[in-house]
Amino acid sequence: MNEHGEREQMMAALIAPDILDLLDEAPALIPVETEEMHAADLADVAEALPRDRVAELLAALQPERAADVMEYLDEDLRTEILESISTRDAAAIVTEMNPDDRADALEELEDETYEEILSEIPAEARRETEQLIAYDPDTAGGLMTTEFVSVDASTRVEDALARVRVLARGPKHEAMNAIYATDEQNHLRGVLSLRELLAAPEGATIGDIAWSEVVSVQTSADREEVARLTSNYDLVAIPIVDDDNRIIGVVTVDDVIDALQEEHTEDVQKFGGMEALDEPYTQISFARMIGKRAGWLSALFLSEMLTASAMQHFSDELAKAVVLMLFVPLVMSSGGNSGSQATSLIIRALALGEIRVRDWWRVALRELPAGLTLGAILGVIGFCRISLWQFMWAHGWRVGSLHLGYDYGPHHVILAFTVAVALVGIVGFGSLAGSMLPFVLRRLGFDPASASAPFVATLVDVTGLTIYFMVAYTILHGTLL
Repeated sequence: MNEHGEREQMMAALIAPDILDLLDEAPALIPVETEEMHAADLADVAEALPRDRVAELLAALQPERAADVMEYLDEDLRTEILESISTRDAAAIVTEMNPDDRADALEELEDETYEEILSEIPAEARRETEQLIAYDPDTAGGLMTTEFVSVDASTRVEDALARVRVLARGPKHEAMNAIYATDEQNHLRGVLSLRELLAAPEGATIGDIAWSEVVSVQTSADREEVARLTSNYDLVAIPIVDDDNRIIGVVTVDDVIDALQEEHTEDVQKFGGMEALDEPYTQISFARMIGKRAGWLSALFLSEMLTASAMQHFSDELAKAVVLMLFVPLVMSSGGNSGSQATSLIIRALALGEIRVRDWWRVALRELPAGLTLGAILGVIGFCRISLWQFMWAHGWRVGSLHLGYDYGPHHVILAFTVAVALVGIVGFGSLAGSMLPFVLRRLGFDPASASAPFVATLVDVTGLTIYFMVAYTILHGTLL
């Protein structure tokens, strides 16, 4: 948590005792005493209260204000409250919530509670909620709200302004900064900002001043695509259309930011070699956390057993030249690190739309020489390291009783050359494998983030060890072997 977040929590903890006193002595004063607080700040105060008193705080507020606060509450606490209060009170609060937030809140409830609350809300709100819940939460349809401003393209500017004023005085609308021009069949025909509407000449129509080139997406678009378009075109909201280009909702920038945060959190967790947590770390149960982590760890552990198999295969060579074992951690880590680098770069490029699956060959042609070059750099460093330490050993350089080197024997130059050549091959292969794995997973329908650093490192460890011993056998045959 950043410094600003910690300060907000400290302020909430300081205010919470006063709210508790009001709940005990004069709950009717709470709306007046808290009316100047932002709903997000009041939600922080609510979360600082004992959990069994939060419902009392919301009951003391008007439904509209309680709905505002509810939208900022922690998901688990929000679910707990809706399941603990009466169906009528819950329906009164969720009815006042924004459609997308209402759908998110109800979707977390048990089926029976969900049906009971849904049956109590007005028909129009119920229809909107059922429509939004039907969409996959990771798509544009799952992110959108049905509250937006649209007017017929033939509408005069004066009439459009009057309509916007009426909407602004009524129930809240999330997307008031953009006005969408439509035709009689509700097809999306243009877009203009509220500022452009205010500055439009009298007598003009919305179709005359609206931008006809509208960036929009369909309900099935992935949330990453929505975020990319919102960022590329600096949008405050992006319209969502159906197959016939009829506008049915918008995704606002605040929802895009929330989606990006969730996506980033999932990717970071997958990079660590585990399933993404579907709850905050401090709230997920111990058993569920173990379940999310144990599967990948077990798979990685079993994969690493192949490393032992590779070493067993070359056991005779190792028995003749034990010195080769000294460099096993060096070459294995170098290959894993190069593979992890390439994987991270490609996964991010795929997420941002910089490359597509069909570009795999371009990436391969770029990563193979890059990997070989990086391997050559590490090979030179490794060669110098072995040669320098052998020189120190030969001249008896010590620090106290500790030698600064290891006696590699008279063949230290050819041994250093062996390690250098092996590093070129291992790092080159690691970069190529790490860059190609995300494409393979995407083609198979998996999330490329699953090509996490530990997974790539495990793959390269086994192959890298094989490359190392094969290079050593080829170069050292007849000398150390």
